Amino acid sequence: MTVRRVRVRRDTYVDSVGLLNLSRDMRGVTDVVWADALMGTAANVLVLAEAGFDVREVEPLRANDLVLAVAAETEDAAARAFMVAAEPTAGGGPVAETGTLEAEQPQSLQEAVDALGDANVAVISVPGAYAVLESHKALTAGLHVLLFSDNVTLADEVALKRRAAQLGLLIMGPGAGTAVLGGVGLGFANVVRHGPVRVVSAAGTGAQEVMTLLHRFGAGVSDVIGVGGRDLSREVGGLMARQAIAANRPDDGRDPVIVVVSKPPDPDVATTLLDALTGRRAVCAFIGLDRPVRPPQGVRVVFTLEQAVLEALDLLAVAAPNPTSGLRAVAERAAADLHDGRRAVRGLFSGGTLCYEAMVILARRLGAVHSNTPLREEWSLSAAPEGAHICLDLGEEEYTRGRPHPMIDPLARADELGRAAADPTVAVMLVDVVLGHGAHPDPAGELAKLLGRIRPRTDGPAVVAYVLGTDEDPQSAPDQRARLEEVGCVVAPTNARAALLAAAVAARRPELAEEAP
Repeated sequence: MTVRRVRVRRDTYVDSVGLLNLSRDMRGVTDVVWADALMGTAANVLVLAEAGFDVREVEPLRANDLVLAVAAETEDAAARAFMVAAEPTAGGGPVAETGTLEAEQPQSLQEAVDALGDANVAVISVPGAYAVLESHKALTAGLHVLLFSDNVTLADEVALKRRAAQLGLLIMGPGAGTAVLGGVGLGFANVVRHGPVRVVSAAGTGAQEVMTLLHRFGAGVSDVIGVGGRDLSREVGGLMARQAIAANRPDDGRDPVIVVVSKPPDPDVATTLLDALTGRRAVCAFIGLDRPVRPPQGVRVVFTLEQAVLEALDLLAVAAPNPTSGLRAVAERAAADLHDGRRAVRGLFSGGTLCYEAMVILARRLGAVHSNTPLREEWSLSAAPEGAHICLDLGEEEYTRGRPHPMIDPLARADELGRAAADPTVAVMLVDVVLGHGAHPDPAGELAKLLGRIRPRTDGPAVVAYVLGTDEDPQSAPDQRARLEEVGCVVAPTNARAALLAAAVAARRPELAEEAP
């Protein structure tokens, strides 16, 4: 019989990343079936009630209360989970709690500004209802804002960004999970060398893919500025993208090469953005854009992240490696082990932009790709027939409600991986592994163990994987790739190549692996 227990730490604020890490730590305890750490908002109380917890015993809850919920096979397992959550390193570090030494730390944004004196960036990670007010406070204090929070309304986003533009400041977000500013990584950032490229991105893992490929291919970045997924919409008008393009030069005083990353923008906004790049060395990666654009002279427009990096390297006169080397033979070997009934690709992604790019590439070679975030309405997940190609963005809310993001906990993909491995129509399971600060300490190792349990040694689907990261990340990309290769995964050099390899294996057309993406 499963026991469900809830504990509350009053007046204890933990940000979003800390909550995800706390949840992961508790779920790692033996005999714990389910666990979650969340703040005591009304919406979260409803989540707990729906999960079968009796919240009446801990009411009334306030938005600044930390709630720990555990479902376990025994009382002892539940108690051990709560002990893990109380350890100083749980969730990535200690939390500030009333009545403790940590309470002497600044308790408001203004107190923090006063204490630091020379701060110029505020990282805001509070529920959306409070994030807007805190962002306005930061702007008033003369700070740029990395707005990690989501659930900010479009109207509030427009108002914040218009005010920031008037003040000459940046609102990075909402929902901006990645940034590198002055060599300092914020959020889910990778460790990359300093260099002459500025990345301006409306896509979190899109920015990570570009910065890590630049590092791996011999270049580096001066800044990575995430502007939020809606910035290039008609309503927002690219306000922060244009602000980021016009930002100060790097320390060496030279104009950087600018790489802009986005899903297809509003056409008028795209035109305005391209005009803003006139006279600059720039590459725009409008992933999946299927209409012609006329960039100003010197500005290059491409449609995948791999192409964006190769064009940036060309502008820098840096010799790029050949990402297609040997892939045709790899595809031939993987396809040779499949029986003819296996023809479908099943993509299970932790990175939303990686999923989107893969779907664009697969659809151009294989036809309809169904998804919870479809490229077309008619390719929705609910409309997928048996044996369809399917790519899932498992970082979306419907998959992360009540569980950690798959970048935090690789086992969040366990159920979907098990279903794909057991499906006799699936030829390729396509997966990503995202490294960097904030991500799981050994995601490929956990994924490899899971694949070893669920994947048949014979007559099962091939596994094509991509590891997004660098040799300097805490997890070490070469080590992570080796863990996957040890269990028989085909590990691709870029996310685009992973999608092309999957298409080549599923279609039994090895030459696809070497096509331009």
